[in-house]
Amino acid sequence: MIKPLALSLGEPAGIGPDITIAAWLRRDAAQLPPFYLRGDADCISRRARALGAEIPIAEVAIAEAPTAFARALPVVPTGHTATAAPGKPDDSSAAAAIGAIRSAVDDVRSGRAAAIVTNPIAKSVLYQAGFAHPGHTEFLAELARDDGAVPQPVMMLWCPSLAVVPVTIHVSLRDAIAQLTTELIVSTARIVVRDLQSRLGIAAPRLAIAGLNPHAGEDGSLGLEDRNIVAPAVEILRRDGVDARGPLPADTMFHAAARTRYDCAICMYHDQALIPIKTIAFDEGVNVTLGLPFIRTSPDHGTAFDIAGSGRADPSSLIAALKLAARMADAQRG
Repeated sequence: MIKPLALSLGEPAGIGPDITIAAWLRRDAAQLPPFYLRGDADCISRRARALGAEIPIAEVAIAEAPTAFARALPVVPTGHTATAAPGKPDDSSAAAAIGAIRSAVDDVRSGRAAAIVTNPIAKSVLYQAGFAHPGHTEFLAELARDDGAVPQPVMMLWCPSLAVVPVTIHVSLRDAIAQLTTELIVSTARIVVRDLQSRLGIAAPRLAIAGLNPHAGEDGSLGLEDRNIVAPAVEILRRDGVDARGPLPADTMFHAAARTRYDCAICMYHDQALIPIKTIAFDEGVNVTLGLPFIRTSPDHGTAFDIAGSGRADPSSLIAALKLAARMADAQRG
């Protein structure tokens, strides 16, 4: 039996409902795998009316979703009502968003769904409701806790021509430098190698390890971090049998010819990784969380409150996230 993908509602006042509707309407042209929305069917119905979209919506059990997908957008309710209007988060927003994520994780961990795809959340809205995690990635890692241990989540941004991983993520540049260690680079890279092999079918992943400083430190004259922290990590990985090169000057890693020489770029901080991929594939990039016991992808954009309900939201990144999640699930099964 085909297992569907579980798509979480995200922030109900954002563009998550818009791009969900648009993706389902393009399901045949985009050759999308069957998915169901974890959320509130009434919320989606209201948004469809606001968009002027004629779309059938079916509340279903998970097992019914693959069959229903051809004729209607399947919605599996979470028990949380979402009353927020487009662009106007309200008191229901946090509970609806968090409930959808929790339900989707339960679905995939119980084997009823093949993978999770998450619509964008508004962290500021969740923080006001007492959300204790820096973001989606860290919350998913907590939900994946097993025997008291929380797995190390690794954020990968992916498009067909580039995959990047920041070793440090949502921290200031000052804190990123303070947090950077040889051990963190090595553990991150090992997770990347394992998941590229098991979930993307790359037998021997090639890693390009970026230097932290300009020109990868210029042999110590522009900072010692590359010599003392990054280079030892590359040596450890190479001793492990990993095809890793670096530390490399980040300013020459991302042109077209350079990108053909590696499968993933391991970067030292957030913007070093995200600027190149958002320049190359702003509308089609996918956020992938590696290191979890389940597959999770997400559109690489935010809630876009300013255009929610307007019909201007582009579903390309969600479509790419759905297709990549299905590809990863197929590779993992095979």
